[in-house]
Amino acid sequence: MAEPNVAEPGRECWITGIGIVSCLGEGPDAHWQALDGGKAHRDAATYAPYIVHPLAPMSFDAQISKKGDQRQMEPWQRIGVYAAGLALDGAGVKGDAGILGRMDMIVAAGGGERDLAVDGAILTGLPKAPNADRFLNERLMNDLRPTLFLAQLSNLLAGNISIVHGVTGSSRTFMGEESAGVDAVRIALARIEAGQSDIALVGGAQNGERKEMLMLYEFGGFVLKGEFAPVWERGTHAGFALASMGAFLVLESAAHARARGAKPLARLAGVASTRSDRKPGAVTAALEALWRKLGPATGTSGMAVISGATGVAPATAEEHAFLGAHQLVVRATGTHIGHGVEPQFAMNIALAALAISRGHLFASADAGERPLDEALRSAVVTGVGHWRGEGLALVQAVGTG
Repeated sequence: MAEPNVAEPGRECWITGIGIVSCLGEGPDAHWQALDGGKAHRDAATYAPYIVHPLAPMSFDAQISKKGDQRQMEPWQRIGVYAAGLALDGAGVKGDAGILGRMDMIVAAGGGERDLAVDGAILTGLPKAPNADRFLNERLMNDLRPTLFLAQLSNLLAGNISIVHGVTGSSRTFMGEESAGVDAVRIALARIEAGQSDIALVGGAQNGERKEMLMLYEFGGFVLKGEFAPVWERGTHAGFALASMGAFLVLESAAHARARGAKPLARLAGVASTRSDRKPGAVTAALEALWRKLGPATGTSGMAVISGATGVAPATAEEHAFLGAHQLVVRATGTHIGHGVEPQFAMNIALAALAISRGHLFASADAGERPLDEALRSAVVTGVGHWRGEGLALVQAVGTG
């Protein structure tokens, strides 16, 4: 019987690589230039009346060299595999079989993409069918290709990362919208702090340019329609602008990073998650409990909040009020990059690490966000789900805390 892993006192987790793609471009430099310039890119015409933040034009060849590999992936998988490759490059472990062979991987993923032609035929024929149940069963049995069903498997993103990049340690895939992204990072951190893992790749991907996804979220009343407004200014014009994005982090123990000469972007000091409903006051109570658990000192110099607020009511208003009570400088990234659901939390941790590594907070794109007149040393990252699920992360400059 194997000996249980024992936590090492004071075992720090460093962020040594980030791989990000979104409407702002690919990689840290493109994102920093766009964010610090207050830029955003959105599309209000293609899927009108819905607003979408589309993926910036890019060639996937740089990280997925085989065209055959690209062809067998759906767009969300290509986005994720590409972002994962950028993270491995950033951490300096791309192609290092010794490290990749024991690198753990935790992915937050949705349920894959659909055959719109089949969906359209079913929706058109269903109201006219004499026996709706029989019609639906026959169409699903006869029209859906087995290969399409296989392409919906959520763990295929992790599988394709293993195939393309050679990451072959343990692998876990989480589903559950925003909460999946929070818990993917939380568990990766816990494993590193406990000595169960030395290095991990964690993140997710989303293709937001999908008609069936917009339709599903519209049924719930969650999608931003009509004219665009910054996240904090949406008010009764509530909703999120769905986004295409991929975000992966390389997390590793400080000792492991030092041993291979890797430099950290920042330290991931804590992640906490919970799940509340959307009754009045529930989000505020959940964030208060998470804040106490995470333990950031509100009066700390050089601290800011990187908010993943969606823009959906009532959660966004409650988060805004909660953050206002703590009197910290805030940036809502959804104004710049939209909302990517599963990868949003990892994306915002990446942006927090990016800002901390540069020592200052990026510009605001919202009239209600004030500047930070000092060097940025730490950030609290928020992730409040559009329907359920809340999370906080504490990201610090190495040597802080």
